[in-house]
Amino acid sequence: MDTILIVEDSKTDTLIITGALANYITITAVDGLEALDKLSAYPDIDMIILDLHMPNMNGFEFLQAMESNNQTLPIIVLTNFDEVESEVRALELGAVDYIRKPLNFLALLKRVEVHLRLAKATKVIQAHNQVLQAAMSRNQERMDQTQEATVQALVQLLEVRNIETGAHIRRTAKIMQVLAQQIASMDMPGYRITPEFQADLVRTAPLHDIGKVGIPDNILLKPGKLTFEEYEHMKRHVEYGVNALYYQQEKGHPIVDFMEVARAIIQYHHERFDGNGYPQGLKGTAIPLPGRLMAIIDVYDALTSERVYKKAFSHTESMGILSDERGKHFDPVVVDAFFDIQDAVKLICARNQPSQ
Repeated sequence: MDTILIVEDSKTDTLIITGALANYITITAVDGLEALDKLSAYPDIDMIILDLHMPNMNGFEFLQAMESNNQTLPIIVLTNFDEVESEVRALELGAVDYIRKPLNFLALLKRVEVHLRLAKATKVIQAHNQVLQAAMSRNQERMDQTQEATVQALVQLLEVRNIETGAHIRRTAKIMQVLAQQIASMDMPGYRITPEFQADLVRTAPLHDIGKVGIPDNILLKPGKLTFEEYEHMKRHVEYGVNALYYQQEKGHPIVDFMEVARAIIQYHHERFDGNGYPQGLKGTAIPLPGRLMAIIDVYDALTSERVYKKAFSHTESMGILSDERGKHFDPVVVDAFFDIQDAVKLICARNQPSQ
């Protein structure tokens, strides 16, 4: 049974949270200082639920202390509804998620479950990497299963936050598969894709917007057009996504190859071939290939999907937009390959709609 440390100075809130987490072992602390003592006394703690506003040592100071001590336990912070800046700061200090008060018990339980699964999968990956480094392990199939478990836990987190639908996630992976196959068949210098590279592209494509878990709901789920400030904040999802992947590496743990592909997809899929994208404004083939592939897949799926603020474009209209952006937003070679597979793409989208 997993053990969760609840750091909360309100006796009422502590009772409510412990009651909601009745299926877990819970340990409580009233401030950050006591929480550090409990961590020393109970080495088997699996997760921390942390209030930000406490006496003696508040939540931010506790997060800083955890980072200084190289602690990597998943931490979910509790915030009030109007504390957007506090939520962002907590995520930057190492928290994995936040829950707003008044608490929604079902959301709390689901996020606890997902983050515990993700932490366990990460530990398994680290253990396997150590074996591989020490002695060229032959357990590649088991490694693939563990990597898949990590991706699926992250994907489930996207769905829990209502960031992406299961249909969108399936479509991006399947379109990446046929696009990567088409690019590989061309066998062009600078565009060569091995079977292993293709598998990593397909596995990690659904993670392209994982950093959006760090974007507040009032921006992420806004039905209308974002303000300039909101859009600038939204663009930080790239930074959050990359930081999430590199968090373990900063702690001295290596990142396996498929996570490097995931990093390239996350970091570069908003770059433009003409150099007018973000976050780095890279131009042409200076943009890593995974980012160039994901860019056209993401835009096509956005165009052909209905949103609160827009109707879906038809396949023909969307392909016309992609053609217009050849050499501007998108790599011309990738656009040509996408046109070659457009019948397969259209079929994938038809078979992977939300109602199916």
